[in-house]
Amino acid sequence: MNFRFPLLLALCTAAVSARADAVDTLRDFVREVKTGKAQFTQTVTSPDGAKKKTSSGNFEFARPNRFRFTYTKPFEQVIVADGQKVWIYDARLNQVSSRKLSAAIGATPAALLAGGNLEKDFTLSALPAQDGLEWVAAKPRAKESAFDTLKVGFRGKELAAVEIVDSFGQRSSLQFSQFRPNSAMAADAFKFVAPKGADVIEQ
Repeated sequence: MNFRFPLLLALCTAAVSARADAVDTLRDFVREVKTGKAQFTQTVTSPDGAKKKTSSGNFEFARPNRFRFTYTKPFEQVIVADGQKVWIYDARLNQVSSRKLSAAIGATPAALLAGGNLEKDFTLSALPAQDGLEWVAAKPRAKESAFDTLKVGFRGKELAAVEIVDSFGQRSSLQFSQFRPNSAMAADAFKFVAPKGADVIEQ
C-alpha cells in the first residue's frame, strides 16, 4: 500500500487550515482585544535595502481609533490618536502637528490594529508561516493608499509583528514584545496636551 499520498494530502490540508486560522486570528484579535499595551522595536529599511534606521518605545491602544506610540530611542517622539485627531509631537523641534483622524489614519497599520472596521478597510489573505509566526496580508481597499502591503504576524493568539511596504518601496518592520491584551487604561491615556512653548501646526 502507498501511504505517501494520504500523508501528503493530510499535510497539505493542515497547511491550508493553518493559513486560514491566521486570518481568523486577526479577526478574533480585532473583535476580542479592545485595549492593549506592548513594547516595540521599529526598523525602517530604504527601498534598496542599504540603509536601516532603528527606533523603539511603547505602544498602547483602545478601540475604536485611540492609540499612542511613544518613541524613546534614539529620539523622543509621541504620536497620539484621541478618537478625533492625530497628534504628533517632536521633542527635538518642540513642535506639534495635528490632523483630523479621518484624514490621517485611513487604511494604515494604526487602523488595522486599533480601528473599528477591519473588513471595510482591508482585504485579508493568509500567508505561509515564517520566523515562527503565522502571517496575514492586509491589502488596503482604498485605491490611493500610501501603503502597498501590510502584514501582521501572530505567535499563537499574541500580536508579534507588523510589516509595511509603502508606495516608494520603503519597508518598516515593527516587532512587539510583552504584549498585554485588554489592559486597564487610565481615563486620560489618549488625551494629548501640547507641551508649554511648543509650536502647534494644525493641518
